Amino acid sequence: MKVEDFIEIVGADFYTGVPDSQLRALCDCLTAKYGTDARHHIIAANEGNAAALAAGYHLATGRAAAVYLQNSGEGNIVNPMASLLHERVYGIPCLFIIGWRGEPGVHDEPQHIYQGEVTLKLLEDLEIAYSVIGKETTEAELRRSMEGFRTLLAAGSCAAFVVRKGALTDAPKVFYENDNSMKREEIIRRLVRVSGEDPIICTTGKASRELFEIREANGQGHAYDFLTVGSMGHASSIALGVAIRKPERTIWCIDGDGAMLMHMGAMAVIGEYRPGNLVHVVINNGAHETVGGMPTAAGVDLVGIARACGYPHAVRVGDYDSLDRELAAAKSRGELSFLEAACSLGARENLGRPTTAAQENKKSFMTWLGTR
Repeated sequence: MKVEDFIEIVGADFYTGVPDSQLRALCDCLTAKYGTDARHHIIAANEGNAAALAAGYHLATGRAAAVYLQNSGEGNIVNPMASLLHERVYGIPCLFIIGWRGEPGVHDEPQHIYQGEVTLKLLEDLEIAYSVIGKETTEAELRRSMEGFRTLLAAGSCAAFVVRKGALTDAPKVFYENDNSMKREEIIRRLVRVSGEDPIICTTGKASRELFEIREANGQGHAYDFLTVGSMGHASSIALGVAIRKPERTIWCIDGDGAMLMHMGAMAVIGEYRPGNLVHVVINNGAHETVGGMPTAAGVDLVGIARACGYPHAVRVGDYDSLDRELAAAKSRGELSFLEAACSLGARENLGRPTTAAQENKKSFMTWLGTR
């Protein structure tokens, strides 16, 4: 189905959400149509943030907003859905548009498999009526579903379209870029060089894929790294948990701007405890690149935020010489450090994916830490 037809049938005046590769056609179309005009489209920090924005929109207009998300974000909407939106609380209507990663019978990455299996059950448990949209769904079928949803929304209930892979098509071409010169893979390569045999906790997305391939190219194996292939936004908290229990080891966290923003409160907790052996590196390209390149809100002063959260050392770099210098300083400093690396968009077209199983990664990493 053409994505513009989908948008016309849905008829929403306001969209908010977290970009998803399964919904890239929708995200690109919204970007082309509205950009990030706050009256019509806001890219949220996380899915709960989006649900709350939708609630505010309804309070101000009396209408239902559309919230888009990957099904992995269902967990982030449970609280606002159950304690804010639900008809037994405030009865605030919202239309969710959910990309179905890990759909049973469709090949996907390991972190999506269980989430895919419980996607519809979670909606049922939350009492959210849903309709599944696939390549075969016709406009007439979609209109019938939407008519039923309008009745529910008018009564203060929520509803959801669950979108299968390839269901939405014909999005306008949108080109995302920035003016930064450093490349993420080279940033990670230089970090690996400086970190040596120190443990690294790496965020989800292309950063973990690039770290895996750098280790392969170096012939190093993968015991040094914990690849947080799912659970976006939580790599820094994992790193804090490790750093507190392994004070004799320098612990590195490779984070992304979108992931950092998703659960930014973690930085306040890190700053409160100030582990002297933790180096938090945020590679900032201002984009949700793994799912298509849609912008994040990372134009804010991340260094200022880190300092305000209690990081004693925080710096931003935009070239490789400065990067090398600051990485080396962070390793030898012995105090909590924050490093923002300004990064361009783009990755190798032949970038692969980790070939080791998640539990294999966990066991080898724990063995390297001396846990096992």
